[in-house]
Amino acid sequence: MADTRSFEAAVVATPSGVRLSIFAKPRASRSRVLGEKDGAVVVALAAPPVEGAANEELVETLARTFGVPRRAVKLLAGLTGRHKRVEIEGLTPEKVAAFLNQL
Repeated sequence: MADTRSFEAAVVATPSGVRLSIFAKPRASRSRVLGEKDGAVVVALAAPPVEGAANEELVETLARTFGVPRRAVKLLAGLTGRHKRVEIEGLTPEKVAAFLNQL
């Protein structure tokens, strides 16, 4: 993980969970969370950025990675860009930090 300020920009606690700033990299060889960089959680997505396929893959990847149901992951902003904001219910910043520190 880069530094604490960068992480605090990427992961914000909300009353129901966390809000993540995401930088998506579509058309990767496989979908996975790569880490945190420049105030965003970087996520590689195997799907192309066509007709919402990458957004669906993002929701699926985050749900699988953090062990939450797909319905707990909500895309708040960035439907058509690489920079996105996502809220994940039932997750804590500590759990996100623990995962990112393992990378």
